[in-house]
Amino acid sequence: MFLGLGMAAGSDGVLGIEFDDAELARSLGVLALTLILFSGGLGTRWRDVRPVLRPGLTLATVGVMISAATLGLLASVVLGIDPLQGILLGGIIASTDAAAVFSVLRSRGIRLGTRLRSLLELESGSNDPASVFLTIGMISLIQGDGTTVVELAWDFVVQMTLGLTAGLVAAAGIVWLINRLRLDVDGLYPVISLAAVLAVFEMVTWAGGSGFLAVYVTGVAMANREFLHRRSLVRFHDAVGWLMQIAMFVVLGLLVFPSRLPDVAGPAMVVAVLLMFVARPLAAVITLAPFRLPWRHQMFVSWVGLRGATPIILATFPVVAGIPDADTIFDVVFFVVITSVLVQGTTIGATARRLRLDRDGQVDDAPVSFDAVIAGDTGHCLHEIRLVDDAPAAGTTLMDLALPAQVLVVLVRRGDASLMPQGNTRLEAGDELLVFADTPAFDSVRHLFGPGPSRHFDDVPDDPSAS
Repeated sequence: MFLGLGMAAGSDGVLGIEFDDAELARSLGVLALTLILFSGGLGTRWRDVRPVLRPGLTLATVGVMISAATLGLLASVVLGIDPLQGILLGGIIASTDAAAVFSVLRSRGIRLGTRLRSLLELESGSNDPASVFLTIGMISLIQGDGTTVVELAWDFVVQMTLGLTAGLVAAAGIVWLINRLRLDVDGLYPVISLAAVLAVFEMVTWAGGSGFLAVYVTGVAMANREFLHRRSLVRFHDAVGWLMQIAMFVVLGLLVFPSRLPDVAGPAMVVAVLLMFVARPLAAVITLAPFRLPWRHQMFVSWVGLRGATPIILATFPVVAGIPDADTIFDVVFFVVITSVLVQGTTIGATARRLRLDRDGQVDDAPVSFDAVIAGDTGHCLHEIRLVDDAPAAGTTLMDLALPAQVLVVLVRRGDASLMPQGNTRLEAGDELLVFADTPAFDSVRHLFGPGPSRHFDDVPDDPSAS
């Protein structure tokens, strides 16, 4: 929608706004991507991504390389461009977009298991740095500035190492600063965190590291630390992240010329098909198979590689650098992103159900944000639960459940009515409960709110021989 808005307002659109400054668009894109990555990291829970850390990071790095190389070589034949330019194109569109993936999943009402959801979250949130590096590196090779493949590989190791280390150090420093400042105006804390993120990106980039990886790691590390105004800062950066995505889609819509798209529509459609059915599945299978993930997970990961603002931002890099056929690459990337969202985005729900990965009807105990929760207290969470038919708690009063003192049912929603529960309140199948609980205590009574212990697809261990 926002891409369409930008296109409608652009030089070929209704408003006829003249905008063809690719360098300005790239600068804005770098700023936007920095804030988007930090926001994504800040919303990542370490306890969820830790079990899928190895497959997730492998897919986000090696998978990006495999996808870029495969698609690049095939696209060079389809588009009639140099193989290096083809791999540049592949690197640009190799990264996936976490916000696009999860907004589609939410809008379709798809409930994935924790393991699969965490894998998608980690991969789509951490593959941007590899895609950025590959894009910049391929531009250097094409320009012939003396950079060799060996030097490029070593540079990758250095950038990622510096970015990872700087991100961990920066997170500790920012948390220390926020916890020790005593400002009279609470609204200044988001200003400090925002300035700190931009400073981290700039300093790490200046030092020769990956600034994008640094800000993402900073967000992830901060998400698992205690600091003042935690919830308000998380919400602030989430809003900033969405604002940046919307702004970039509009700006990039202004930058594209719709009148040029028909000329590349045919070849671009072939490239999109190769990405969805060849390059992405190949990268997912090669990188995930060694970790013995269920084949259903591998197939789903292959299909949900939605593209978002990042590839279009990166497509401005070769335009600014004056790479041959850069305009064609930009138009193809733009077309592939739209095709990915329209085709893959509209079929994610059906794919999850066909692969039996949609946990609809299972107990959903995902914590929800609530302003009444004490800031900085992560020992307690609010859980929103829907009672299924065979839940032990269904048909039982709260008094008879004998819940621990650390578990409190604070609200029961039944149909259109909301009830303040008492001891004699009898729960019914289909009720939606809001439960405030200490995490260990909730884990001990979780079975009361859902079916008996069962094995879901996301609970399959890495080693099938384990039990």
